[in-house]
Parts: sequence; C-alpha cells; structure tokens
Amino acid sequence: MKRFGAGALLVLGMSLATVAQAHRAWMLPSATVLSGDNAWVTVDGAVSNSLFYFEYHPLQLDSLQILSPSGEAVDAQNRAKGRFRSTFDVELKEEGTYTLQMHRQGVFAFFKMDGKPTRWWGRADELDQIPVAAQDLRVSEVDRRMQVFVTRGAPTNATFMPSGQGLELVPLTHPNDLVTAEPVRFKFLLDGKPAAGLSGVLIRDGIRYRDRVDEIALTTDGGGKVEVIFDEPGMYWLELEAEQPSQVVEGAKRRLSYSATLEVLPL
Repeated sequence: MKRFGAGALLVLGMSLATVAQAHRAWMLPSATVLSGDNAWVTVDGAVSNSLFYFEYHPLQLDSLQILSPSGEAVDAQNRAKGRFRSTFDVELKEEGTYTLQMHRQGVFAFFKMDGKPTRWWGRADELDQIPVAAQDLRVSEVDRRMQVFVTRGAPTNATFMPSGQGLELVPLTHPNDLVTAEPVRFKFLLDGKPAAGLSGVLIRDGIRYRDRVDEIALTTDGGGKVEVIFDEPGMYWLELEAEQPSQVVEGAKRRLSYSATLEVLPL
C-alpha cells in the first residue's frame, strides 16, 4: 500500500468528471405501480447521453439486487444484453413496494502500461495486483448506488431501511406516490448520517426532444432533506454526488453517487 501514498497518487479528476457529464447510467421500469394477481415489470438499463434513450452502452447488471416488500431477495428473470441496452423481468408476487438496486463499492484505477491506457477495478486490499511498472497511476475509491422502486397494490416502506453504507435515500414522501403540484420530500444519508449540503439534480425524460435539459437543482439542508414540487408529469432521473477523503486508500478521494428513476403522475 505504501507505493500508493500521497506522493505517488493522482486522484481521478477531469477524465471521470467529463464522462459523468456526458453519459448517465439509469434503469427504466415499464411501470412503477401495478395491481392484480399476475403483476410483472420489465426493466431496461443503459448508459446514454439522452436519458431513457438507447444510444451508447448497455448497463452492466452484475451487481443487481431485487428486494421484495418483505425483504426477501428476488431473482431477475429473462436477463438479456443487447448492443445498447440490458433488460430483465421481475414478477411481483407480494403486495407492496419492491426495491431494485445496484450498489457498487470498490477502487478504480487508471494507469498506462507501455504507453497503453489501462483500467482496473477491485478492492483496496487488491491494489498490489497493479503492476509496479504502471505509469501515471490514478486511484479513486468509488461508491455508487442506483435504485428503482416498483409497487404492487398499496405502497409499503419496509425496503427503505438504510444500511449505513454510502449515499442512501430515506423517502419522506413515498417514491411511488409522486404527483404534480404537491410537495415531495426526501431525506438522504451518508454512511448512516444526514447528508447535509449535497448538490443534486432532477431531469425529466424527453431531453432528446428539448432545446434545454431543464434540470431541477437540489441542495440538501442540514438534516439531509430536500423538497421539490413537480410542475410536469413524467419519468425523472435523480442524482446526488458527494466527495470526501478515502479511508481505505491513502491520499485518494472517495467519490459517492446516488441515482434513481422516479415517475411523477398528473394530479
């Protein structure tokens, strides 16, 4: 670990920021609220410039988790990966709210070997796998969480119990009960504590067909809370980001993000 100390370490900066601004990762459910005995939802996942439009890269589903309203793990069915998107189905056997999420934690490294750019992903205790001859080494601890919420019947809150790891959403307004013209309140936690002073953004679908992104800027208050009133219905992409010193890699930054897809219905 010593050779990755402050003197030799460059934190990922402009390169990752540029990619993050150009491409957004997301999941899009075919529905967020369902009823009946035979309830299924199909979810698309992709990375793209235009939200909810397939034109760049399919979403990797290796870290996908699905929790039922009772907290049981649910298997994704009919997984498929295409050129521009990934898809899977979920059968909603239980009444209540399901959480579909991907939570990736680890260390990302970028370096050159014989002049060739190389990327590496792993755990902090695996950094010794990076060749000693690596040049222009840049390392960053990463914690990314992406979620979608789907409800069969009446909404429930059991799957919103925070884990105390990374950035997490604690809904004060249920995410499957969002309508225009009414206040929506969310609370965010960072490692289990109120995530105060974080900047975020809400972007409505259809930016491909607009001249402007028309994003809604968010900032959490001292208790990690935000409030927003939606003027227009539609699917929205929510993202918040945080940065702090890494506790596992000396001299590196820990970069955290939270994102979710939300549906807002007309009042």
